[in-house]
Amino acid sequence: MSAPSRIAKQRASEKDKRPRSNDLHPELRLIPIALADEIKKGDSLADKFMQALKQCGLLFETGDILVVKHKVVSKTEGRMVDLATIKPSAASLAWARKYQLDPRVIELALRESRAVIRRKNGVLITETRHGFICANSGVDVSNVDGGRHALLLPANPDRSARKLQRELKKRTALSIPVLITDSFGRPWREGLVDFCIGIAGMKALRDDRGRRDPQGYKLQASLEAVADELASAAALVCGKLNRTPACVIRGFRYEPAGGRTRDLLRPAASDLFR
Repeated sequence: MSAPSRIAKQRASEKDKRPRSNDLHPELRLIPIALADEIKKGDSLADKFMQALKQCGLLFETGDILVVKHKVVSKTEGRMVDLATIKPSAASLAWARKYQLDPRVIELALRESRAVIRRKNGVLITETRHGFICANSGVDVSNVDGGRHALLLPANPDRSARKLQRELKKRTALSIPVLITDSFGRPWREGLVDFCIGIAGMKALRDDRGRRDPQGYKLQASLEAVADELASAAALVCGKLNRTPACVIRGFRYEPAGGRTRDLLRPAASDLFR
């Protein structure tokens, strides 16, 4: 093959990697799913969500993504802990007393962690057994029962997402990706943002490395955390105070896959700030 032919073939190949108009997402729809009733252990979230959508005259459609706040998942799985049963250690008592915190929550956070990353100025940052870096191991007392119980993260959020996806498929014959989310703080930025902590049915990352932008530049580091972006988008309609624990995202072109949350977690060896 002549040199000009090789160049032409290479350019054609690179052109195929450039973003096409049908790769874009011109319009996304966020459909909040509000629930009137409290979620209890053993409840079917699939039934609850389908009933709530039906009351609004809506059904799940092909291409939908379901985003669910972790608290309702944890409640159905019985991840509630009676704080009256927690006996704090001397270290938890001292830390809580110094910063006017609940020592039982501190004790639970330490029990649910596999490492303490930072402990300063009343803030406890831990690495959970799942590998998440967050405050208090995700242990929460808000939107539970007024402070008598604490809620833990699901034991295996990916497994929880797969279970909910299977239940929805039985009822709808649709393979609907499921994201389970929680609100985390971020280094260097104020405010909370929702992150994906459990996933089923789609890839968590979109890898555009090697493709070319509209100017022909080859992308080097474009590994996009679409699962986290979808989680944050859903948080705009899933407020903490309005009994809206889930959201349907319609119009996003995801890449079907089994899905793994650990794909979103940066290994400690490549973490420059730990």
